[in-house]
Amino acid sequence: MTPEELLLNCQFPSNSPDNERQELDLGRFGLGMKTASFSQTRKFTVLSRKKNTNEYSGLTWDVEFIRETKAWTLIENSQEEIESLLKQHNTLNKSFIQPIKNFLPNTIIIWFGLYKFEDYLSEKNRAKTLHREISTNVAEHLGIVFHRFIEKRGTPLSIRVNNALVAPFNPFPESHRGFRSVEYKQKKFGDDLIRLEGFVLPSVALDEVKSEQNIWSTSNKSLIDMEGVYVYRADRLILYGGWNGLIKKFPRLQLARLRVDIGNSVDHLLHLNVAKSAVIIPHDLKDAFEGYIRELTVEATKEYYNRGVRKFPEKKQNVELELFNKIHTNKGPKVEVNNSYPLVKLLRESLNDEQEGRLNLLLRLFNNSVNKIRDSEARPTHFEIDTTNEVDSLVEFVMKAKELGFSNDYLKTHLHKSFGISEANLPANIKKLMELQ
Repeated sequence: MTPEELLLNCQFPSNSPDNERQELDLGRFGLGMKTASFSQTRKFTVLSRKKNTNEYSGLTWDVEFIRETKAWTLIENSQEEIESLLKQHNTLNKSFIQPIKNFLPNTIIIWFGLYKFEDYLSEKNRAKTLHREISTNVAEHLGIVFHRFIEKRGTPLSIRVNNALVAPFNPFPESHRGFRSVEYKQKKFGDDLIRLEGFVLPSVALDEVKSEQNIWSTSNKSLIDMEGVYVYRADRLILYGGWNGLIKKFPRLQLARLRVDIGNSVDHLLHLNVAKSAVIIPHDLKDAFEGYIRELTVEATKEYYNRGVRKFPEKKQNVELELFNKIHTNKGPKVEVNNSYPLVKLLRESLNDEQEGRLNLLLRLFNNSVNKIRDSEARPTHFEIDTTNEVDSLVEFVMKAKELGFSNDYLKTHLHKSFGISEANLPANIKKLMELQ
């Protein structure tokens, strides 16, 4: 930048968000560099030169200076200060393990201290925390957010953190033979196209994520952390992990990822925030998103449960749909709750670890109690459907059982035998679901 361009870009804001952008322009509000710097430091300097020239100009924002002068005033750096900072930068550059030969940056941003670590952490914990934050968390974040730029052929981007090159992490390893795509779709929106493509990770990822073969998640995140929507804006990943309020996270959906590509011309329509880290999906796009997510999650759920199916011997794959399993022990036959029963599965998937521990304890107590009275005369159980919640629960149960491969005829018999619900008494939506109408 020239001195005039540097002054303009150091102001708040430096550009109108309504201005037309070049196709690959990552900026929007003209606030990013300043707000990102002030979120970490209380003083920073920007040195810049026009390409193909050797003369740098420098400007500094300093919170203490602003307090003293009671004015939002930039400090213009002297030539001596600029030369001193350039000397420090060049010395540091030469110490790199893989220095970039003849590298002369056009712009350098220098932070003087990190106040969050210096002001709020004891000296004893400061170095350890800072090292973990920068070497692990920051490097990991940059590796996934800018992975398309780092992987780019021809002119890739290089990012160094603590003298080490940041490795890219691509959450969509399409070269893996088990990684499959759901139908690709695109939708016209404003002056741009929004492209949606869902992917289902292979079930082996559930085991490989815990091993050295893991290519499915970053070192600090689980598959559940990384399930959901991935929004790329001009190739920069601005949102990932979670379903952005469209649906809830579930363990059975941890193999699902939805890739969304947008340009930089629809920011105002998507309500992109200043940090470009949150997107609000407009009402007229929600139906398209939710419809596609339904297709994707059905496929991901099948893949999730296929893992369990493949582990059973062939003769057990067609086990009956019963709430209780009969087991043989050295004290004779006993019965216990079937953990593969759809309602039990649904309940477990909605619990956190602490709640699941309580459920296991309750089931153990329940199993023991049932076995004490198992020789008593059993009375038929009748399931009265008289509330919306009960109907919804039964719908969810039927959907889960159908996902597991049980036929409509078997389910009809099972509902009558185990719940005491005849075909005539089934609600209309359940009849339709079971294709009984």
